[in-house]
Amino acid sequence: MTLSDPRSLLYRQLTPEAAQAVTREALARCDDGELYMQFIAAETFTFDDGRLKTADYSRDAGFGLRGLSGEMTGFAHANEISAEAIRRAGETLRLLDPAAGQPAPPPAGSNRHLYTDASPLDLVPFAEKVKLLETIDAAARARDPRVAQVSVTLSGSWSVVEIVRADGFVAHDVRPLVRLNVGIVTEANGRRETGSFGIGGRRLYDDLFQPETWNRAIDTALAQALTNLESVAAPAGEMTVLLGPGWPGVLLHEAVGHGLEGDFNRKGTSAFSGRIGERVGAPGVTVIDDGTLLGVGGQGRRGSLSIDDEGTPTRENVLIEDGILKGYMQDRLNARLMGVPATGNGRRESYAHAPMPRMTNTFMRGGNDDPAELLSRVKNGIFAKSFGGGQVDIVSGKFVFSCTEAYRIENGRLGAPIKGATLIGDGPTVLTRVKGIGNDMALDEGVGICGKGGQSVPAGVGQPSLLVEGLTVGGTG
Repeated sequence: MTLSDPRSLLYRQLTPEAAQAVTREALARCDDGELYMQFIAAETFTFDDGRLKTADYSRDAGFGLRGLSGEMTGFAHANEISAEAIRRAGETLRLLDPAAGQPAPPPAGSNRHLYTDASPLDLVPFAEKVKLLETIDAAARARDPRVAQVSVTLSGSWSVVEIVRADGFVAHDVRPLVRLNVGIVTEANGRRETGSFGIGGRRLYDDLFQPETWNRAIDTALAQALTNLESVAAPAGEMTVLLGPGWPGVLLHEAVGHGLEGDFNRKGTSAFSGRIGERVGAPGVTVIDDGTLLGVGGQGRRGSLSIDDEGTPTRENVLIEDGILKGYMQDRLNARLMGVPATGNGRRESYAHAPMPRMTNTFMRGGNDDPAELLSRVKNGIFAKSFGGGQVDIVSGKFVFSCTEAYRIENGRLGAPIKGATLIGDGPTVLTRVKGIGNDMALDEGVGICGKGGQSVPAGVGQPSLLVEGLTVGGTG
C-alpha cells in the first residue's frame, strides 16, 4: 500500500490477508461479529477572552473485536493494530457459548461515498485557522457596543475505518467532520445574556472560512443574545406551543427517536414496543431517519454515513408514516433477534466501543400549513425558536427541555421574548397532540451530538414548524 491510501494507516503492523485470517480464527464460534479498525486525527481551536485559549491535536488508532452468539456479546479492544493483539482479544470470545445456528450473512456491499476522502485537518495551515478565529472575534466585538464576550471554536476530525468479517466481507470508509461555533455574551444595564450559533458537517473547512458563513454565525448569535436582553420571565402552565423549524427537531430526536431504536423495543422497554401498525401520532406526522442525506456542496450532513459501523449501507428508514408506526432503527444484533433486516443504524463512538442502534439524521416531514397561519391560531401560548440542554427518560419518552430563544404569543401575534422557559412532556403524547404541520421543514445546521449508553456520536435533526396543544411550560412568570 502507498501512503496515498488512507487504509495504510491501519495496516502498518498487519496485512489485509492477516487481518482476515485472524478474524476468521477469532470468530469461529460466533453467530456474527467483526473486527473494526480505526485511525482518527482530531483538532480543536478555541478563541476566548480575545486570545487563543486552546489548540489541541490528537491521533489515535486501534481495533475493537466483537463476537455475537445468540444474545451474548463478547467485545475487546486495544490501541495496537497487530495480529498478536487481535489474537489476544479473541481469547475474550472463548467465553461465549458456541453458535447454535448458521452464521449471519454479511451486509450488502456498497460503493457509495457521501463525502470526500480528503482530511480537513491537512488542507488549511495552522496560522490560517488561528487567523479565522481572530477575525471572527474582532468582527463580533465591532458589531455592537453591548458585546461583552466572544467565544469561537473551530474543530475537525478525520477518521479511517475498516470492517473485516469472518466470512471474507470487508468494508471501509473515510469520514471527515468539521464544526464552527460562535458564542456571544451581551451586557446592558447590569444584565448579561447569551446567544450562539454553530454549523458543520461531513465536509472540509472550505465554506466555514467564507465571510458569508462566519458573518451569518455572528449575526445569528448576536441577534439571539440581544433578544434575550429584552426578555421577560416565562409564563407557566399548560398551553399551546409553536415549535420553530430546524434545530427544535432535537426535541423529536430525544423524546421520540430513542424510543424507536431496536434494542429498547426488542427488550419491550420502549413506549413504542409491540406497536407496529398502530397509530402513535396525529395524522400527517411522518418521522424519518436517513443516513444518506447530503448538505452543503453535496457533501454528507453531520449524521450521514456511507456505511454504518457494522458495514451496513445507510438508507432512508420511515419510522412513522401519517401517524402510523412502521418500524424501528436496527443494528445487526437486534435485527437478527427480532427477525427483521438491519437498517444501517449500528453505530459506535470509536473502536473502543461496541455498536448499538443509533439515529443518524432524524426528522419530521413537512406538512401543508403556512407557518404564519399556525401562529395566527394561537391565542395564548409560546413560540419556541431554539433549544439548549434537556433531560429525557428514553424508556418513557418523558422530557424537560430549556428554550434558549422563545417568545410569548398573544392573539396570534408574537409578543415579548421570554427567559427561563422549559417544555415538559413525553414524546408519545406530544405526537398525538400535533395540530398543525408547517410547509417549512428544515434540517439543523450540523452541530448535533447524541448520547446513549455512555457513547457520543454526531447526529442530525430537523422538522417543520409544529403546533402542539397541551404542552406543560415551566417558567417563573
